[in-house]
Amino acid sequence: MEVDFVLESTDRQLIGIEVKAAATVTHDDFRGLKKLQTLTGKRFVSGIVLHDGDQALPFGEGLWAVPFAML
Repeated sequence: MEVDFVLESTDRQLIGIEVKAAATVTHDDFRGLKKLQTLTGKRFVSGIVLHDGDQALPFGEGLWAVPFAML
C-alpha cells in the first residue's frame, strides 16, 4: 500500500492524501487510499487525491478528487 501523506489528529483520526500530476483522476488513483480506509476502519475520515484538473469530484464514501487550485 502506498499513500503519499497520512495525517493523524490528536484523537487518532486519519486523512490520506495522494498527489497526482495528471488533470484527470480515475478510481485506480484511489487504490492506496481505499486500502488505508479498509485497514483503519472508523479512524479513516477522508481520502483525497490532489490533481491538476479543475473540478472537485466524489469517488465514494469519504473519497474526493480535489484540484490543487482549490487549496
